[in-house]
Amino acid sequence: MKFYRKQPIEAEQFDGSSDLFMKYDMIDIGAMCEERNSPEIYMPGVHRKVSIGDWIITDNFNHHTLMTDKEFQQQYAELPVIPKNVAERIITEHSLNDLIPTLGGIYRAMIQTVVYGYQKGDIGDWIVNHSDVFARAWLDGYVVEVEK
Repeated sequence: MKFYRKQPIEAEQFDGSSDLFMKYDMIDIGAMCEERNSPEIYMPGVHRKVSIGDWIITDNFNHHTLMTDKEFQQQYAELPVIPKNVAERIITEHSLNDLIPTLGGIYRAMIQTVVYGYQKGDIGDWIVNHSDVFARAWLDGYVVEVEK
C-alpha cells in the first residue's frame, strides 16, 4: 500500500499495452496514415508524443499529465518503507493533531519515545534508530512493509 500525504496523484507507467491505450483514449497517428505500430501515439489534452516508459499522472481532478521516466523519478522520489505498527502510529498522531492542534506533532511523536523510554524491538526503538525515515514518512507519505 502506498500512501502519498503531500502528493495526491495516481501514476501509471505506459507500457504500450492496448489496455492503457484504450483507458486513456490514446490516438495512434501512424494508424491513421495506414502504418501499423507507429511511434506516433498521443493523448487527448497532452501536447506531446507518448513513449513507452512515460508516466501518466492523474491528479484528484482527473487531469492527466505526461512525464518521462527521468522527470518522474526526480519529482516523485520513492516513498520510504516502514513497518505496519509505525504506520499506525503515524496515523494516530496525525489524527491527534487534527483533534488537538498543537505545534510540532512530529516532534511530539519522536520526543515521547525518548522521554518515556522504549524497549529494544518496539516501535520506539524503530523510531529512534530510523528517525530520518520516520520523518520522511510523516511528511511525504510511506509504503507499508510487506509482512514476511
